[in-house]
Amino acid sequence: MAEQGRPDLAAMLGGLMRRLMNAETPVLAEHGLTMWGYVVLSALDDGPVRTQAALAKAIGADKTRIIGTLDTLQEDGLITREPDPKDRRVRLLGITDDGRAARRSAQAQIQEQEERLLGQLPAADRKAFLRAALTLSEARWP
Repeated sequence: MAEQGRPDLAAMLGGLMRRLMNAETPVLAEHGLTMWGYVVLSALDDGPVRTQAALAKAIGADKTRIIGTLDTLQEDGLITREPDPKDRRVRLLGITDDGRAARRSAQAQIQEQEERLLGQLPAADRKAFLRAALTLSEARWP
């Protein structure tokens, strides 16, 4: 049963997400990345080589909409796109050493900022919040 009087999760988290993304934007720009570029690099750095279609599905983007992001990342030497030898219509994606370095450097700066925000919570609340956020981010949804 829902708690009475509490705001919807979207109302509570929406403002927080906007503030977090606004804080991340200049950090990403320092590294020559957009938010979508960072999302793509993160997905490629965290997992195996993917096709463009599989990547789009994994990050919740339309596969035709991320083509420009992939073009830019490839032009900047941050990813590779090679034809699949089994199906030349399919492109296999990979992250380059420069892409991995850019993603990890940006992530370190972003998490430094997050530490200041999380520092406002008592240690037990911080640990519970991070655990709950991870659990909910991985939860199945209708």
